[in-house]
Amino acid sequence: MLRSEESRPRVDAVIPVYNEERDLERSVTTLRQFLIENGADWRWRIVVADNASVDKTLTIAESLARRWPGQVAVVHLDQKGRGRALRRAWTESDADVVCYMDVDLSTALRYLPPLIEALTSGYDVAFGSRLMPGARVRRGLKREVISRCYNLLIKLLFWHHFWDAQCGFKGITRRVAREVLPLVQDQAWFFDSELLLIAEKNGYRLKEIPVAWTDDPDSRVKIVKTAWEDLKGLWRLKRHFPRVSAASELKAAKETAG
Repeated sequence: MLRSEESRPRVDAVIPVYNEERDLERSVTTLRQFLIENGADWRWRIVVADNASVDKTLTIAESLARRWPGQVAVVHLDQKGRGRALRRAWTESDADVVCYMDVDLSTALRYLPPLIEALTSGYDVAFGSRLMPGARVRRGLKREVISRCYNLLIKLLFWHHFWDAQCGFKGITRRVAREVLPLVQDQAWFFDSELLLIAEKNGYRLKEIPVAWTDDPDSRVKIVKTAWEDLKGLWRLKRHFPRVSAASELKAAKETAG
């Protein structure tokens, strides 16, 4: 039995993009069809967050928004940075749940309903994991080794409880968008790790979901540069770890009680 319109949570599914003219229309079309077939319990919207593309990505995104008004929207930034794009799209959203996935749809979309269900049933952050037992991953040895070494380093530094900080498949509640996002400084690829660490260490509830994930050989990630930026981000957090203010915690407690 379907929920009434008012009781269905609002969900914004964000796709951050930079120079993705080749894949964007296919990805949005695929995600939209999945949501039509599987998203009856939500009031959903796809948001394309274009961060300073110099090809036809923005033109294609705007065309898709005109084709499917109310189902597809566009946010454009003049500066690059996946973290910057997500921050903008998530902060401006009034949805109950905001999530994102990479434009290549490397994570199988069948894991989207469990992710959203977690966020509407008490969890604050939900995210896919390629390293958790039960995950099924297809990627090259080089990326596999780098990913495991990076996540081991995070564990040694912070003794957190999750397996995979970097999977491009995450969601948060409106509360986390309001309270945690302002504490996240990174504007690029370290954004994900920083978000998870700050949320966990400040007592928010995290749900990690093992997923099926296939590597994109055309990924825009520059491994060496990204690894160096990640190391600098970890060192910054280790020196000065941000805490959610007591005022935010009190407000959240009142909202939960009321």
